[in-house]
Amino acid sequence: MNPDNITKHYTNGEVTVVWKPGLCIHSKKCWTNLPAVFDPRVKPWVKIDGAGTDAIIAQVDACPSAALSYFRNEVPAATGAVQAATRVEVTKNGPLLVHGNIILKDKHGNETERAKVTALCRCGQSANKPFCDGTHNTCGFKDE
Repeated sequence: MNPDNITKHYTNGEVTVVWKPGLCIHSKKCWTNLPAVFDPRVKPWVKIDGAGTDAIIAQVDACPSAALSYFRNEVPAATGAVQAATRVEVTKNGPLLVHGNIILKDKHGNETERAKVTALCRCGQSANKPFCDGTHNTCGFKDE
């Protein structure tokens, strides 16, 4: 199966964490800051009962690529959309992070709606263009 199409769900009853590995840029923020929940050395790598709902939500909100997202189980997932202006952040030696709701139209005219944070490739080496796949970490990409 193509990892770009994989979506996994982990729930503690209050909140469901959604993981899309094809979006991950391997920033390590999730497992560095909340290792009781996120541990890539074990399977499944998400132990949803490892922390309280508020701690999990705070950590998922810190995911720079939106590979991790969440929804509260009593609220439809669509309410997670950002209701603010879109902001673009240039990260040091990494991707462009687009914060907010966007519609990305590819060269074939296909549109993809994204919310929260979208990581776009700057190094030119991503296998998932225009999205960042973390290749900048291994190809030697540096800001000039």
